[in-house]
Amino acid sequence: MDWDNLRYFLELARAGTLVGAARRLTVDHTTVARRIQVLEKQVGSALFAREAGGHRLTEAGRALLPQVEAMEAAFLAVENAAPGVRQGLQGLVRIGTTEGFGNLVLAPQLAHFALQHPGLVLDLLALPRLVHLSRREADIVISLERPARGAVLVVKLTDYVLQLYGTRDYLARHAPIRTADDLRGHSFISYVDDLLFTKELQILDELHRPARFALRSTSILAQYEAVRAGAGLAVLPAFVAAQDPALTLVLPGKARFTRTFWMSMPEENKHVARMQATWAFLRETVAAQQAVLLPGLGDSSDSIGP
Repeated sequence: MDWDNLRYFLELARAGTLVGAARRLTVDHTTVARRIQVLEKQVGSALFAREAGGHRLTEAGRALLPQVEAMEAAFLAVENAAPGVRQGLQGLVRIGTTEGFGNLVLAPQLAHFALQHPGLVLDLLALPRLVHLSRREADIVISLERPARGAVLVVKLTDYVLQLYGTRDYLARHAPIRTADDLRGHSFISYVDDLLFTKELQILDELHRPARFALRSTSILAQYEAVRAGAGLAVLPAFVAAQDPALTLVLPGKARFTRTFWMSMPEENKHVARMQATWAFLRETVAAQQAVLLPGLGDSSDSIGP
């Protein structure tokens, strides 16, 4: 049995689509399809169910997957230990995280990391939805919910703060806001409730149930821009809004919320050099940015929410 065919099987299982697997393997998607057909003929069973959204592992595919992953881990261990192996980090690492955190906190730092390791390819999936480790959408995932139990390495990456913001112009047009009751009648910007990807972002109801929304969006960056335009008030991460001189805190110390980012990766990746290095770099990067993520801790007894 050709190891290359098994490698194509592994990448298709992780990517879920022929195009995604082809991108990771730097080949044409027809090559991936042809390799899978050859492998299925060799094992005598369909390994993937073809669906509108991509390729899903069959029962036979799920049974084969851990064996092929073990082969990959063994191959990488031999490769890393071989005399004369090329120095430096090599290969692809795909990181999945939330949109704002990925774009504003991680992207600039990962760019520097990539420059230090020219043999490394970093994919940053900064999305307003969950990135699923179980579906092999990414090698390392940073999420707002701790992953379920399994063969997964998990660490608490950091807490971060969200606060209520508005522009000075918007606030000047309205009566002073001194308590949560004063929020009545204000326009708000928030998420689209039925498209919210995690209960951890159901924050606004802890403070005030708005009667009117000026704009709702699945994107935290769109919400930020709507607040900057003076459309209303919004609960935003401090790492998104705190450095913007156009915005001001509303109910400081009271409308303050804390959430947690968890970082996870499959246990089989922890011995892979590029995964180890990227994991360590992410922890160091976030540890160095605590002032941005957790500004002005203050007295937690005055806060509303967790």
